[in-house]
Amino acid sequence: MFKNKILLITGGTGSFGNAVLRRFLKLDIKEIRIFSRDEKKQDDMRRQYADDRVKFYIGDVRDYDSIMNAVRDVDYIFHSAALKQVPSCEFHPIEAVKTNIIGTDNVLTAAINANVRRVICLSTDKAVYPINAMGISKAMMEKVVIAKSRQGGDKTIICVTRYGNVMASRGSVIPLFVELIHENKELTLTDPNMTRFMMTLDDAVDLVLFAFDNGNPGDIFIQKAPAATVRIMTQALCDLMGKSSYPTRVIGTRHGEKRYESLLSKEEMACALDMGDYYKIPPDLRDLNYAKYVEDGDKDITDSDEYNSDNTTQLDVDSMKRLLNKLKFIQAAKNGEIIDPEE
Repeated sequence: MFKNKILLITGGTGSFGNAVLRRFLKLDIKEIRIFSRDEKKQDDMRRQYADDRVKFYIGDVRDYDSIMNAVRDVDYIFHSAALKQVPSCEFHPIEAVKTNIIGTDNVLTAAINANVRRVICLSTDKAVYPINAMGISKAMMEKVVIAKSRQGGDKTIICVTRYGNVMASRGSVIPLFVELIHENKELTLTDPNMTRFMMTLDDAVDLVLFAFDNGNPGDIFIQKAPAATVRIMTQALCDLMGKSSYPTRVIGTRHGEKRYESLLSKEEMACALDMGDYYKIPPDLRDLNYAKYVEDGDKDITDSDEYNSDNTTQLDVDSMKRLLNKLKFIQAAKNGEIIDPEE
């Protein structure tokens, strides 16, 4: 499906963009456009991949004109540009609004106007029952996507993928812990009993490709994933690093954190479609005839449970170690090396 096609990745210098490049440059794709505002990371990627099919566009999703310049003749878009760090969004919530909500609207408007065939937008578990500014902005982003999917229709098909914790992503806790162990600094844990979904960057790409192949306008896709407690994850990592009794300190839950992650709400589970390794949430595509909202009810949600990191498959220390061993930077760390977790 990607043969001789042009793909644009917004926020393409991040973890997801690098994972897509590693996968897609093995294919007979015509061109991959990396759109971001970080010229340093773009230059690093240019040197790293050294492939003429990779083109770089400086711009910002907040600037509609810069997006339009990048989407001309594009067939597909993976929209991953976002403010993702909970603390920064808590201190600067209007910036999260500008990037995650308005920026997404700009990308989708440009895609529809440029007749892009398919757009996959990346969201997060924090959009479900949001308690922080980042999650609220992503929840609104999803609403923007569903609204825009009505405009795009079958001409520009727009879908969402929703992720839990991606283990090797920039700024995530596992690379941080590896670095602290190398520096002989203690590990600080928030709540050892917190659970988190465990996904690799390859899982993230697989989810986008599944949505790409199976999505209809406005669909939201979630990959079923295992989870582990912070205690299990930390112990597995320390064991792999040969530091089984490494010092840790519990500091308590940080502002804006949840005890567990939710990927589907109870209300969404009532209408979600089980597709094997994935769930699909079809959109509510009723029009502005408000009588339908009053007269036409929906499925009973009393028998539905949310899908979260407490009630999914739980990893023990050994299975967590097997999952961590799939990560290249963990293999390097075991040999005393520090490499970029996104390589």
